[in-house]
Parts: sequence; structure tokens; C-alpha cells
Amino acid sequence: MSTATVHDSDRARAETRLARRLVAPALILMLLVTAFPMLRALYLSLFSYTLTAPDDRSFVGLGNYWTALSDKLFWQDTFNTVLIMVITVLFELVIGFAFAMVMHKVIFARGVIRTSILIPYGIITVVSGFAWQFAFSNTNGFVNGWLPFVGDDFNWFSNTSSSLAAIMISEIWKTTPFMSLLLLAGLAQVSEDMLEAAKVDGASWWQRLWRVILPNMRTAIMVAVLFRALDAYRIFDNMGLYAGAVLAAFFTSMILVIISGYRTPEEAAQLQAAGVPVADLEGPMAAASPGTLIAAAQTRAAGEAG
Repeated sequence: MSTATVHDSDRARAETRLARRLVAPALILMLLVTAFPMLRALYLSLFSYTLTAPDDRSFVGLGNYWTALSDKLFWQDTFNTVLIMVITVLFELVIGFAFAMVMHKVIFARGVIRTSILIPYGIITVVSGFAWQFAFSNTNGFVNGWLPFVGDDFNWFSNTSSSLAAIMISEIWKTTPFMSLLLLAGLAQVSEDMLEAAKVDGASWWQRLWRVILPNMRTAIMVAVLFRALDAYRIFDNMGLYAGAVLAAFFTSMILVIISGYRTPEEAAQLQAAGVPVADLEGPMAAASPGTLIAAAQTRAAGEAG
């Protein structure tokens, strides 16, 4: 081994040690910020207690996990959540890629077009949720009038499939711009020289898309899908807003967690089976008895029906 090779090897090791020392503070801080809440949550999951009485708790070990995994309601809500995640991310990927192509190729009014596409993502989720709840209303909404295959008095929140469809449509409309923004960054990394070379070789637009553009965007697509999948799985905003109209059978796992956090498993099942809105479980009535909450929900439903 020559002297130059030994010198380069020592230099590489020294640079590696320096890089580790520079990264170590940020890595330690990140571990403290992320690892502590996870370990704390894991520790608390071994106890049985309600959030309204944190000091009154008892150690149950893995009992909470067994209760959840053996509960049909848990698996139904998990299925709803996964279904919403898969379908919304799939549609957002396709539509977002089309928007990204438009934003990348457009020549005239590029700033106006990009801003127009990104506007839905800039709207507060609560505002967009209320807007879509109004749009799907069977009394004063406009969606029923636009769709020829549904009646004017069709209630989107009267059954499982239509309720999930309404929720997924509002979610797709809100977050597709975020997906297109991530994919646009990936499109910017595709070499124009490669596209021109493929075009000169006689490749069609589809061939350039599948053989050049998509392979070079693999990393950007993976990042976009991962970010949106994680975000879609913890969906709560729209479900929380629609809780007054959506029955318990259409809840997601995040809403089930909130209900279970403030109630015993028996109370949580009783409240969810009765269709008590999540808003009642988060507001001033959070500490009320299950009977009071159910009575309030039934009175509200009777008033709306009348």
C-alpha cells in the first residue's frame, strides 16, 4: 500500500469522525424529542385510567392491547381509516402528478396557475370541512344538483359508502395540491437532455413518461406517498366536523382513540354505538355521564328531524 493511499484512508476516517461529531447534537436532540413521547405513551398504555382522572389508574399490563385487538369495533374503525388512506393517496398521486406536469410545462401565466392549484391546500382544514359539509347537505347543498345519478334529497351521511365517499372527496380536494408540490420538485430533477435524447430516438410521450420521467422521480414519488399516507392515516379534522352527521359505524381509529381516552371501554362502546358526536366528547360536556351525552344526542337528532 502506497503512502498516498494510507494518507487518503486516514483523511477519510478523520472526515467521518468529524461528520459524526457535527451530527451528534442534532441526532441526540431529535431522539429526545421523538423517543421520549413514544416511550411515555408506551408506559401509559400499560395502565387503565381516563384522561379526566389521571391519578386514578391501575396497572393492567397488556390488557389494553388485548381489549383493542379483540374488539370488532377497533378493526372496523381501522379498516375505515386504511380504506380512506389508500383511496385518497392513490387519487392524490394521479391527480397531483397531472397538476405537477401542468405547473412544470406551462409557459404563460405560470405564477397564476401554480397559485390557483395550491389555493385549496392553503385553506384551513376546518373551513374546507365546513364548506364540503354544506356542499353535501341534502337540504341546501349543491352536490346533489350536480350529480344526475342521485336525487335532490339524497343524504350522503345516511350509509357507510356514501359517507366515506364524501369524506374522501373533501380530503382529496384539500391535500392534492400538497402532493403536486412534492411531485413538482421531483419533476424539476428530471434532466431535459435525457428527455430530448429519448425524443430524438423516436420515443413517444408515454414511453418518455414510463422510461425516463417516472424512473427518475422514484425518490420524489416515494417521499410524497409516504408523507401523505402518514398524514391520511391520522385523519381526524373532517371526521370530527362530520361527527354530528356521521353515525358511529363510520368512525375512524383516531376518533375511537379520543372516545376511549376519556372513557372506560364500556362507556366508549356505549357512546359510539349511540352515535354521540365527538364534539360532545371534547367540549364542556366531556366529563358528563354517558346517559347525559346520549340523551343530548337523541334530543338534537329529534330536533333536526322535526
